[in-house]
Order: sequence, then structure tokens, then C-alpha cells
Amino acid sequence: MDEEYDVIVLGTGLKECILSGLLSVDGLKVLHMDKNDYYGGESTSLSLNQLWKRFKGSDTPPESLGSSREFNVDMVPKFMMANGTLVRVLIHTDVTKYLNFKVVDGSFVYNKGKIYKVPATDVEALKSPLMGLFEKRRARKFFIYVQDFEEDDPKSHEGLDLHTVTTREIISKYGLEDDTIDFIGHALALHVDDKYLDEPAMEFVKRMKLYAESLARFNGGSPYIYPMYGLGELPQAFARLSAVYGGTYMLDKPDCKVEFDEDGKAIGVSSEGETAKCKKVVCDPSYLPDKVEKIGKVARAMCIMSHPIPNTNDSHSAQVILPQKQLGRKSDMYLFCCSYSHNVAPKGKYIAFVTTEAETDNPEEELKPGIDLLGPVDEIFFDTYDRYVPTNNHGEDNCFISMSYDATTHFESTVKDVLAMYTMITGKALDLSVDLSAASAATEQ
Repeated sequence: MDEEYDVIVLGTGLKECILSGLLSVDGLKVLHMDKNDYYGGESTSLSLNQLWKRFKGSDTPPESLGSSREFNVDMVPKFMMANGTLVRVLIHTDVTKYLNFKVVDGSFVYNKGKIYKVPATDVEALKSPLMGLFEKRRARKFFIYVQDFEEDDPKSHEGLDLHTVTTREIISKYGLEDDTIDFIGHALALHVDDKYLDEPAMEFVKRMKLYAESLARFNGGSPYIYPMYGLGELPQAFARLSAVYGGTYMLDKPDCKVEFDEDGKAIGVSSEGETAKCKKVVCDPSYLPDKVEKIGKVARAMCIMSHPIPNTNDSHSAQVILPQKQLGRKSDMYLFCCSYSHNVAPKGKYIAFVTTEAETDNPEEELKPGIDLLGPVDEIFFDTYDRYVPTNNHGEDNCFISMSYDATTHFESTVKDVLAMYTMITGKALDLSVDLSAASAATEQ
């Protein structure tokens, strides 16, 4: 271990693994360590016995639930947009060859007490029971504008400069109602609050286009894809990738301690009496607790069920977004469901998560609107975890710390953090112009 590395990465969470893969592909010498004896850190994937041990204190779940080994329960479950940034990153690193994806069956939104399919095109807008007759026509016109919009074709801009015009101004031009704006902003453009309404509309329109293009990509019921056997496959795929590029992975390294010189710059990492030297340290918040601050917490319920989420067209995998206004909250709530069709549970079993940014100290009560939509559950576990952001100046200490995972059930915010960190570490933007057809996904036959 007494060698010098360009970068030492601490923690094998999703963000750290993606960064380690990107830096290895760039030709940097990377050492990747984890204090745990398993991959994934906060975003690990648990078998049924491990889940029981963590949340119930014993490792003997009821036999009626099926074989422990057939469960792969992701602790931070997130779907990937088929044409989204994460998929581009996976293709860029060629890690897709180690993974098999499958399209997620459904994408839904909660409105006035009911679950609806998210309409993503002008044709779907006309069919959607979410809107009345006149609103459908207005929404259809807006969807056509977004579909036809091309950044480098001024003719498609209808005289609007989306770098200056706000989202609110564009939406009012089409006369859309508040409920329509709610589902478009939160379930299609995947904004986590309503700040986007007063920001330039370019980002909003791009996000809507990404959703529609991802949906069209595999002709599935949603724009999302998810790896077979769950996200636990990702860290291991990146570990294999890193090895191909000469990187080194070490699990079960207790007491990983970042060492600093007298100027406060990170110079290495020590564990069990050995020190590996490095120029930069990349880690999750748990490795440098004095360089992060708590900014909130996530409340979540994890459920094992014997049926799909009701009113989702029997989807074996689905996301339902409950926009904050619909619940009178400050933050959206998310339902995530996956099942044996993605090999994350035994046949006939479904795993559902209800997650949100906690606004109270009572997760059971707070998550009730989401849990009520699930129908009967076989087992339910409640949990909260704190969210941290870095407070350090990486220019002064050479430490690059990721943010904790948020409550969203899609990867958009996570991958944004990864790309920002990549640019801080390397001083350059990641080139994401890749051939998207390199990642394929199976659809339900």
C-alpha cells in the first residue's frame, strides 16, 4: 500500500465509484478503499437477511417471504433516464458491457388523490384524464412547441429567447393551469421544487425533451431503465473497470484516516499502520465529518409486497411522484417499485420505497400519503438518514467530498453532483457526446 497515487477514493458508494471509473479511464492512478467489507456504502444493496439484521436486529426473516439471496434491496433506489447523463457516463467509461438493463414499466404522478400516467407527448396529452378538454388542447400545443424546439434553430423558438425568458412566462403564454404546471414541472422535468418557474426556461425545456426522447428510446412504458439485479451491480462493474485501467480496490479497511501536511493539504490516507500517498482525496461525507454540515434528512419507508402498486396498470416496476403542492408540503414525495422482473426479489414479490425530504421527526406519519397508495404490505421498515454537504475549500485542502443522496427516485441530481466534482478534480468538463445505442435495455415481452 505504500505507493503514491494521483487520487485516493474513500467509500464505494455510487458517486465515488463513478468518479473512480472516470478518473481511471482518464489515465490517473487511483486507489479505491472502503472501511466496510461490502460495496456500496450508503447506497449498498442488501439481501433479505442483511435487511432484517439492519432494521430488525436479527437475521431470521419469515420463511414466507422467500429466499434471502433472491432479494437485492437497494438502499438508495434510483431509476436512470434512458438518454440521461448517467447513461452517457456509463457508456463513456464502457462499463455498460458489465451491466444488463431493463426498461421500467411505468411513470406516474399523483394528482387530487389519484395516480395517473405521466403524459409526455402531444398525443398522450390529448388522451390523459389528468386534464379537461380545453386544457388538453392547450397542453398539446405546449408539448408540440417543446418537441419542435431545437436550440440551434431560431425558427423553432417562436421569438422567445429561453436563456432570458422564465419558465413561468412560457407557461403563461400557453395558458396552462396550476395542476398541469405541477405535473409537468415535477413529474416530467423532474424539478424538486418550484424555483425553476422563475429561472430561464432553457433548462426546463431541455428536461422535458430529455424525458420524451428517453421514453421514445425503447418504446417502453416509461423513460427510465434499471439494471437487472439492482444498483448493487454498478459499484462492482466500476471496480472491474477500474482494475482494467490499473486501479486498485481495497474493501474492509477500517479506520481509513486522511493525512494532512502542515498547510492543511491532504497528502495521503492511512489504515492499519500503512499510509498511501496521494495528490487528491475523493470521499463521501462519512470519511471527513469535520468538513461537512448537515442540511436536512431523508425519511423513507421500505416495503415488501406481494402485488404491484395499485392503479399503475400492474407495472412490475414504476415511479410515482407526489408533487409537494398536492400534499401541502415543501418537498415532493416519491414512490419507487421494483420486483422479480428486475431480479431484485423472488417471484411474486415486489419492493417499494416511499421517500421524501423529512419535514418532521415522525417518518411514519409523514410518509403516510405515499404508503396509503401501496395497498397491503407484507413487511415495512422505517428509516431516516441525515443529508450532508461539504463545507471545505478543495483548493486549499485537496479534498473532494460528495453530497449525501437526496430523496429523489431518479438519478438526475446525483449525476449532477458527480459531474461537478469531476470538473473540480480535473479542471475540465466531461465530454458526454457518446453513441447512446451502446446501452441497450430489454423491455417486457
